[in-house]
Amino acid sequence: MKILLVGSGGREHALALGLHADTFCTELHVAPGNPGIAQFATCHELDIKDNQAITELAKSLEIEFVVIGPEVPLVNGAADRLRAAGIKVFGPSKAAAQLEGSKNFAKEVMHDAGVPTAKSFTVGPVQLEIERALDTFGAPYVVKDDGLAAGKGVVVTTDRQVAIDHALQCQRVVIEEYLAGPEISLFGISDGRNIIPMQPAQDFKRAHDNDAGPNTGGMGAYSPLPWAPTNLEDDVYTQVLAPMIAEMAARGTPFIGLLYAGLALTDTGLKVIEFNARFGDPETQVLIPRLQTPLAHLLYKAATNDLDDVALQWRNDSAVTVVLAAPGYPADPITGGEITNLPEVADTQIFYAGTKREGTKLLSNGGRVLTVTGIGSDLTEARNQAYRAISQIKLTNSFYRSDIALNASVAEKGN
Repeated sequence: MKILLVGSGGREHALALGLHADTFCTELHVAPGNPGIAQFATCHELDIKDNQAITELAKSLEIEFVVIGPEVPLVNGAADRLRAAGIKVFGPSKAAAQLEGSKNFAKEVMHDAGVPTAKSFTVGPVQLEIERALDTFGAPYVVKDDGLAAGKGVVVTTDRQVAIDHALQCQRVVIEEYLAGPEISLFGISDGRNIIPMQPAQDFKRAHDNDAGPNTGGMGAYSPLPWAPTNLEDDVYTQVLAPMIAEMAARGTPFIGLLYAGLALTDTGLKVIEFNARFGDPETQVLIPRLQTPLAHLLYKAATNDLDDVALQWRNDSAVTVVLAAPGYPADPITGGEITNLPEVADTQIFYAGTKREGTKLLSNGGRVLTVTGIGSDLTEARNQAYRAISQIKLTNSFYRSDIALNASVAEKGN
């Protein structure tokens, strides 16, 4: 089957490798792709914000199946345009993608579905309303831009003025109570009726070690979670994923694609922090290498309402991924630096993210430049693989966290 994958980041590199490895995929095209993906797939220049351009490319290549990676084309309705053209798509409609496109909409659906989440207020950029909402919950203050913000729309702070300033910069914000407890990411693959939970992962949002610094799109992740409750996937399915899919179907906007649940394990139980409408980055870079079920056929079954008898198979390995970030990330990343000395290490995969080619040179072209994933029999071995590889890469003034999966690997050894 001829498949088109839309996107250009580390997530798309991981998805592309998974799709390419499945014999169900006979020809893989990626738009716009990146230099890493170009090593094994055909890449095409494309503005992913242009729904018509995406559809025209798919038609011109006689594509049979499209997988949409990033949130922007989903929230813009690219999947609707492709479906109207008779092309199968893995990715929710514009209406269903509002679960990510609007934090307030997601709150409304959770309320109607009976899904546990933080108490919240949605307010406009009116200082008095903002201050009242903040004072209702107290510190730490959680302020979320209602719309898409490329992973940078959430501020969690004990500084009231910082919270107010962030809220005033947004058209509309969701201010909510702080959820204390370990955070996890758990994805569900849905055909609009069924939803199949993947194994959980944990990502690291803060820029620096010990969860210091500003929020980012994610600086690393690992899977599986040896400390997680044994019934976690069942509980998330029962309390979160299945009710959300049922509610979206009842509203006449069935969710077909990947529903990402960001969760907190609080003292009072499981609660949803946020939903995304696509694979997460960098969690995808640890999940796809561990997934044994052929990816292309799996996503096609979801796109064609055919997940009734599907059960996912996983490798027993552990995976740890570490992000190499450009200087100045996340506020003001400096791009254009040359990347050299990329190692070839067994049981390690380097996923290209914010990169571009200029002649023979590989240059940085975004805030998160590369994602390095190590595979091992346990988290300690996987961490060693990832850090051994990333420590060799040269990019002036780049940085990465040194503590990804550290506590979990220590705890795992202790058991």
